[in-house]
Amino acid sequence: MLQFIIAGLVLGGIYAISAAGLVVTYRSAGVLNFSFGAIAYFVARLYYYLHVQHGWGIGTAAVASLVLAGPALGLVLYATLFRSMRTATQLVKIVVTLGVSVVLPAVADLLFGIEPILHAPGLAPEPVHVYYVDGVPVTLDQIIVYSTVVLILVVGFIIFRSTDIGLRVRAMVDSPAMTSLQGTAPGSVAAGVWAASSFLAGLAGVLSAPIIGLDITNFTLLMAGAFAAVVAAKLRNLPVAVVVGLAMGVAGALAQYWIPPDSTFASAVIPSIPFAVTALFLLYSVARFGRVSEAQGVGGFLDRAITPQGSPVQSRKASHPERGRGPARRLNAGSGVISVAVVALLPSLLSEFWVGLLAQGVALAVLYLSWTLVIGEGGMIWLCQVTFGGVGGMAAAQFATVHGWPVLLAVVAGGLVALPMGLLLGVLTIRLGELYVALVTLTFGLLMDNLVFSRQTFFQNGIGVSLSPPRFLSSEDDLVYLGLVVFGLVALFIVNIRRSTTGAALAAVRCSEPGARTLGISVLQMKVVIAGLAAFVAGVGGALLAVANGVALPANYAALGGVIWLAALVTMGIRSNVAALAAGIAYAILPGVSLQYLPTWFNQIIPILFGLGAIGLTRSPDGVLVAQGQAVRTAADRVRARLGVGTTRGRPLSAEPVNSEPVNSEPVNSESASRDSLVPPRSKERAS
Repeated sequence: MLQFIIAGLVLGGIYAISAAGLVVTYRSAGVLNFSFGAIAYFVARLYYYLHVQHGWGIGTAAVASLVLAGPALGLVLYATLFRSMRTATQLVKIVVTLGVSVVLPAVADLLFGIEPILHAPGLAPEPVHVYYVDGVPVTLDQIIVYSTVVLILVVGFIIFRSTDIGLRVRAMVDSPAMTSLQGTAPGSVAAGVWAASSFLAGLAGVLSAPIIGLDITNFTLLMAGAFAAVVAAKLRNLPVAVVVGLAMGVAGALAQYWIPPDSTFASAVIPSIPFAVTALFLLYSVARFGRVSEAQGVGGFLDRAITPQGSPVQSRKASHPERGRGPARRLNAGSGVISVAVVALLPSLLSEFWVGLLAQGVALAVLYLSWTLVIGEGGMIWLCQVTFGGVGGMAAAQFATVHGWPVLLAVVAGGLVALPMGLLLGVLTIRLGELYVALVTLTFGLLMDNLVFSRQTFFQNGIGVSLSPPRFLSSEDDLVYLGLVVFGLVALFIVNIRRSTTGAALAAVRCSEPGARTLGISVLQMKVVIAGLAAFVAGVGGALLAVANGVALPANYAALGGVIWLAALVTMGIRSNVAALAAGIAYAILPGVSLQYLPTWFNQIIPILFGLGAIGLTRSPDGVLVAQGQAVRTAADRVRARLGVGTTRGRPLSAEPVNSEPVNSEPVNSESASRDSLVPPRSKERAS
């Protein structure tokens, strides 16, 4: 047993180092860095590139990658992204860090090569020296991990509790405004913290490479496990995060000791231990405190009150996608039919290869509409919609192929199987803050990958379960039209929700839950209903994707792969039905373009483009399509103004606008936009 405990402490030490970096970043900047695993992978890949591929010594390569490149990467990310996100909403913070997590691995593969690396050296010279403790072998790599954890814990405690730097960091958490009044530059403190956090990420990556190899999926899973320790520490308590990280490693090792290694139960349970820890701590906190919510970013009401109106922060805050601005709604209403009609014409113009990809893209667009519902309308940051798509796809394949159901009935049944899961998850997360909701939904997706999708019933030795189209859909063209019909029905349903009193209630809940309760709106009912509907739509979209592919393959619905899907949607626009269609088609078509006409390395550019689009949420919260549509309308208004015809908003130029501002001015601030969104459009027409 001692041998298992010693090995478990190594994994627990990596959890602890990662958790320390995550806690430090959150305490200083209010950002839970979902790109921590990507940073770890980038630095570890750089270390391997220098040490193995170019023959640098361990010390030189470690200094160049850990001491120089890691902190420099953190400073670059802070200067270009996170410095301006201090008062941004959790949606913006989460999506931007997810965008970084998509970009960095692709950049690393472009710079250092894409060959798989199953074994990578650590910081110990090879061959690694082995010591014996009571007859149990302990490698030098393991000793380095133990020493590093102890050093981080001691140094972190001393810095946070006994130094002026620690005092400034803790002051940053309470109020950057008051900290600046005391003569401390909050930006300098935050930049230093980001550099330290990136150093810890790189250190965790280099130390874990000998155990898991250099694979971004393994890195992301390992770092996602560290989130459990962060949740147990309530995002702030560094010693608790380190201790829980060590305990998780030991628990996994003891599970390996007690459970037979050839058991499929062991292969499913052991990777799920961190996620079980997350669930237990959240259930305990909800039972004890009634609600678990993260702090509202860095600082409090004072910092928000003294932020100058019209500053970049205020401007971006006023146009967050969850606020329900009009441009996204007008783009959906005015362009949806035209977009569907254009896509419907493409099968007659394209070859069979491209039509097959188009069918996959339309199916993806249906699944993307579930994010439009749950995030765009419900205001809930769910990261598991791809998992609901997998549930729908797997269930439809079982119903149709194994039990002989009609395929279309099986597709609907797949959505119905996902629906109660969405309802249950909505009920369980209703008392959690936005950040915790994102963590829980990501945890749910990873658990489904480990416990359900990996079962032989669905996995079938890696080939999945076949799902053939109905007989009357004999060609790829028919699959495109089927997907467009389903997409049109769901999009029309979303438009009707926005125009109804339910949409007004959802807008009220998005803007202010306490305010919505004072109006007599049931926040629980609204969120649970929209969660169930989104899960149903995702299940149907996942089933359609399985039909378009001809197989329900678990690898197509990996929770971590869904991060890139979400990045693609955010790039186009999270609240736009047209954007969902464009994102689905782009995600399916671009790899085909690369395969047919471009060099193979361009495949790494595609996720970079989508990741950069997600990062661009800081400047264009409504997405590319909506921003371009708004630019076109503004240009049209100017042309009409010069011609004296009228504006695209339907008012004559001589008429005085309601808000007494120039016709071509920017939209009003978020508060007035929020109040305006409470009134259903039909009520506005009657009033006018």
